[in-house]
Amino acid sequence: MMKRLSGLVLIFIVFVLVGCSEKPTASDRFSEYISLWNNQKFSEMYDMLTVSSKENISKEEYINRYKDIYEGVSVSNLEVEYNRPNNDEKNDEEIEVVYPYSLSMETIAGNVSFEQEVTIKKEKTEDEENWFISWQPAMIFPELEGDEKVKVSSIAPTRGQIFDKDNNPLAVNGIAHNIGIVPANLPEKREEVLSEVSSLLGVSVSDIEAELNQSWVKPDLFVPIKSIDPENSELLQKLIKLPSIQKKDVEARSYPLGEAAAHLTGYIGSITAEELEEFKDKGYSDQSKIGKAGLEQIYEEKLKGQTGYKIFVDGTEKIIAEKPAVEGETIKVTIDEKIQTDLYNQLKGDSGTAVALHPKTGETLALVSSPSYNPNEFIYGLSSEQYNNLSNNPNKPLMARFNKTYSPGSVIKPITASIGLNNGIIKPSDNKIINGKTWQKDSSWGNYYISRVSEKVSNVNLQTALIYSDNIYFAQLALEIGPEKLNNGLRSFGFEEELEYAYPVSKSTISSSGLNNETLLADTGYGQGELQMSPLHLATTYTAFVNGGNIINPSLEIVEGEKESVWKENAVIVEHAQTILNDLKQVVNDPNGTAYKPNVENQNLAGKTGTAELKTSKNDEQGKENGWFVAIDYDNPELLIAMMIEDVKTRGGSHYVVPKVKQVFKENLTQ
Repeated sequence: MMKRLSGLVLIFIVFVLVGCSEKPTASDRFSEYISLWNNQKFSEMYDMLTVSSKENISKEEYINRYKDIYEGVSVSNLEVEYNRPNNDEKNDEEIEVVYPYSLSMETIAGNVSFEQEVTIKKEKTEDEENWFISWQPAMIFPELEGDEKVKVSSIAPTRGQIFDKDNNPLAVNGIAHNIGIVPANLPEKREEVLSEVSSLLGVSVSDIEAELNQSWVKPDLFVPIKSIDPENSELLQKLIKLPSIQKKDVEARSYPLGEAAAHLTGYIGSITAEELEEFKDKGYSDQSKIGKAGLEQIYEEKLKGQTGYKIFVDGTEKIIAEKPAVEGETIKVTIDEKIQTDLYNQLKGDSGTAVALHPKTGETLALVSSPSYNPNEFIYGLSSEQYNNLSNNPNKPLMARFNKTYSPGSVIKPITASIGLNNGIIKPSDNKIINGKTWQKDSSWGNYYISRVSEKVSNVNLQTALIYSDNIYFAQLALEIGPEKLNNGLRSFGFEEELEYAYPVSKSTISSSGLNNETLLADTGYGQGELQMSPLHLATTYTAFVNGGNIINPSLEIVEGEKESVWKENAVIVEHAQTILNDLKQVVNDPNGTAYKPNVENQNLAGKTGTAELKTSKNDEQGKENGWFVAIDYDNPELLIAMMIEDVKTRGGSHYVVPKVKQVFKENLTQ
């Protein structure tokens, strides 16, 4: 038995010795090198280089060169391939062999692929004889020689532009006058000139001096200070009269409607460090401009285009890879420039908002907010003082109002009426006997009463309730409908639901605690309580009255082939929608109607006014009021406007709003 074991051990030892004596072939070594290469293990790769290769580049330089280049060009999906030869054993008799290989990688400038050959040499070291790679810089990129550097340059895309439905410009690429100083031309009275420039441009003298003291500045070079609006010719003339002041035309974003569409268009600005970190994988650099608000921000992905890149050998014309820039998309929106401007002019000087829709198609014709700001000033450069004045202004000119929610007041009454009719709670001909200006259900309400504006009518049906905007009628109706049906009915009109719309809009809400409290339920029926509604949502719900009870889905961007769609089908039963429309006509055309004055001849409007009381408590007598008016041209339903103006309590309430809306209809509808 011992003899048999000894024999097996001997065979095993011989086998191991034979195996150990077999040295890697050239092909084995190159395969190993390629494996390391694909895994970017540059330190181990260097250990496999020939002596002469190592004499030309140190290990640290070799590792850093690969790392810097691969990171600089954003290498991914690196794949080096090599077909092993069939007669590999014969290479043992050689001291040098040449193998072809192929390389493919993805870079910031696209795919880079090439085929070339490598020389592998047999060399003796202190420990062994083996095959080593004869390395050249061309193995990184074929265009690379010696100590040449690889560089990457970006090619900025042209930003896409935004136009209204008739191709009028809303946000476009134009020019600005860049005002600058040539230091050598400054006169002896240097301080006087800089002081004058400071005053005209709104830039501090210290900031101007900082620009002039930059390291690159030379006496005869143009030093840019600030860009100005090319439309401001008076300012330009004052500036260029000063010694050393020059102007250069530069590309700049332009917003032709200025304040009238500021919250709609928004503006672009220099990317911040935080934004750059967030969007670092989307082709931005620290020199990029990015949408900061409005459509510029909403459509940023489409507008920005795609940055192009070129990988090249520094100081030469050798291009390794190049990807052209892709221009940003042109965005066309449903906005009507004239209606947008006309509505803003009516709101100017007030705090308020207006939304205009095409009630048949759902196209958004205007989104207006006031007070406003000039987005062009963000392009030309706001001083810290100017920006602080805007951001600290109590009237909040930087805030878009059309996508926020507010207490709707009496403009909700047609919706409450629709819910009552849909549920069979009332009929149009039903009368309620209401006496006096105040009412409460019973003594359990304590000191809380609901008030109405007019006690002129005691027998109140749906039409008279809308004409006189009778709060008591709709409070009683809400109680009759009940909390569950009123809640469900409001939801059928889109409350508590996100509106699928390009411009983010706050969700309209019913209440924070349900409608089980009787006074809250009653208040909700006429648009008070905790009810909150956005102007866009409000305008959208009124489309039901000219579309057979269907609420049309509002749209903003014009997309080829896309047609109008219904958001809420059968929100109102067809005959009830017609009934309410007829009643809303009387709100405007009946001399007792809350929207009658001013009476505009040949104007065929239906609508509803509303005054929303903003009380901090039920007993608050000092609360402010917001005035509403929603109107639609019923004879030619191409325009629907919802307008809200804040703080109208001492200015006639909703009656302050009515003539403003009627004026816009007068200017934009052909009779």
